Amino acid sequence: MDNILLLIAIGFAVGTLGTLIGAGGGFILVPILIFTHPALKPAVITAVSMAIVACNALSGTVAYARAKRIDYKAGIQFAFFTIPGSILGVIITRYISATLFTIIFGSLLIILALYLFFKKDETGAATPVISQPAHTGAHITDATGQTYYYVYNKYLGWFISLIVGFISPVLGIGGGIIHVPALVNWLKFPVHVATATSHFILAIMSVTSVIVHITEGNYNDPYIVKLVIYLAVGVIIGAQLGAYLSHKIKGHAIIKALAVSLALVGVRIIFQHL
Repeated sequence: MDNILLLIAIGFAVGTLGTLIGAGGGFILVPILIFTHPALKPAVITAVSMAIVACNALSGTVAYARAKRIDYKAGIQFAFFTIPGSILGVIITRYISATLFTIIFGSLLIILALYLFFKKDETGAATPVISQPAHTGAHITDATGQTYYYVYNKYLGWFISLIVGFISPVLGIGGGIIHVPALVNWLKFPVHVATATSHFILAIMSVTSVIVHITEGNYNDPYIVKLVIYLAVGVIIGAQLGAYLSHKIKGHAIIKALAVSLALVGVRIIFQHL
């Protein structure tokens, strides 16, 4: 695991898949770190993961910005509400045992996977209409000329973002793995807009988490810093590929890929610690 080329390759895979589904890649990296570095404390594992998620999110956001698929108005609002939860979540990690950490993480991934995989696609729906004051109408025309129309409940989005902000640093997963399904299924964002906007939110939230981890001293070990650097090289490159592939793959396929990835990782983690 400490081979430089292997670390870069792992970072590349994390960046590609994480950006493709708008999840940041932490859900892949955390179990890898748990398996290969069992001596690391949960706080350090999440610190490494959040640093890589930040690199992935920043790189992916640049690519999605060029594609013009980011809803900046919604993204800024939701990102603002992730910050308080993110700060509290980082502080909480020091009090969580390694066993509890992995069981919670694995169970959450499996639950999300089952929900996403078996939920029916809602295609062919009528044009969205603003029916309540809390609802906000939006439309985006991306770089290919595709226009997306949708309506979302901003108050529900604020609440979800607050919860995501707290859970993400606790589990070291960045939050996109939760935010994308929430944006698509509960706030009714188009999948491609959801993945791009999630990455934008993730960039802001993960950088905040990294800053808090720095103040907590979780990057003081030079070995941890090298680990982050080598993984970051791969993830930054992979994020560009993931954003490119997102243009070529249909939305429902992205959601199914997300669900399968979640389930495999979740089952593997739980059985490893039973």
